[in-house]
Amino acid sequence: MLDPHRGPAVAEGREGDLDLGRVGGVLAQANPKRAFPVKVTEFAPGERMVWSGGMPLGLFKGVRTFRLTPEAGGTRFTMREEYSGPMLPLIWRSMPDLGPSFEQFANGLKARAEEGAAPRAS
Repeated sequence: MLDPHRGPAVAEGREGDLDLGRVGGVLAQANPKRAFPVKVTEFAPGERMVWSGGMPLGLFKGVRTFRLTPEAGGTRFTMREEYSGPMLPLIWRSMPDLGPSFEQFANGLKARAEEGAAPRAS
């Protein structure tokens, strides 16, 4: 998941590379015909990645933070999305429920991580 060249674990697609400091687009299941422009504003391989996007002049801003934390017997994945800006009340009313998309993303990430951790035949 925390590899910007590989892309999100589950998404309909992406536009461009999600490199630190660059703007790319993510096609989400919630609206697969529209790419949501995001900029990778923080990237610590294997630990944390932050995407930021929104409207000019700070009218609306979304920040999604992905974090991997080592735990006994595995790794905890957390994803948090925070919204701000004076247009938030208007935009919030028109936003779909992103819970199912987040759940699908987390399940896809889990499957990808377990696939990568599977023993390889020698």
